[in-house]
Amino acid sequence: MYKRIFAAFALVLSAAPALAADFALSSADFADGGRLAEAQVLDGFGCHGGNQAPRLSWTAPPAGTQSFAVTAYDPDAPTGSGWWHWVVFDIPASARSLGGAAPLPEGAKQGRTDFGGQGYGGACPPPGPAHRYVFTVFALKTARLPAGAEASGAMAGFMIRANTLAEASVTARYGR
Repeated sequence: MYKRIFAAFALVLSAAPALAADFALSSADFADGGRLAEAQVLDGFGCHGGNQAPRLSWTAPPAGTQSFAVTAYDPDAPTGSGWWHWVVFDIPASARSLGGAAPLPEGAKQGRTDFGGQGYGGACPPPGPAHRYVFTVFALKTARLPAGAEASGAMAGFMIRANTLAEASVTARYGR
C-alpha cells in the first residue's frame, strides 16, 4: 500500500513542473540576455533615459492561477541585497501583459521600489560592468496578496513566493 501511495505522490510531484514548463515570459523591448534600451533607463541619479517599464507578455500560466505578480530586480547592485526596480501584484488572472505606456490592469497594485516610491524605476547602475535586470512573472494561487502599496520589494517578494504556482523570467543587461 505504501508503495502505491509513494508512486502516486511521486507522479504528482513530477507532473507539477511539467505543467508549468510552458509558462513563459518575453519582452517586445529586449531579447533575453540583451541590452535594455534608453527608454527603460532611469531619468535621474546621473542617468538620462525614458524611465518607461519594458513591455512584458506571458503565456501558458498553470491551472489554478488566480493572479500574477511581476518584479524587476537587479542582483548586481552594490547594496549587499540587490535593488528592486518594480513590484506589481494583484494582477488579474486574465492579464497576459504589462508595461510600456499601457495602464496597470484594474485591481493591480504596485509596491515600493528601492527608489522609495511606487512604479517602475529604470536601470541606472554605477559606472562599470553591466548589471543584470531580472524581470519575473509569478503565477499565484491567490487572487490578492495580503500587502498594500506600502509593501517593500522584499516584503512583497516574500508574500509572492509564498503563493507561487510557477514563475518565468527574462534578463536584460545595462551598463554605463
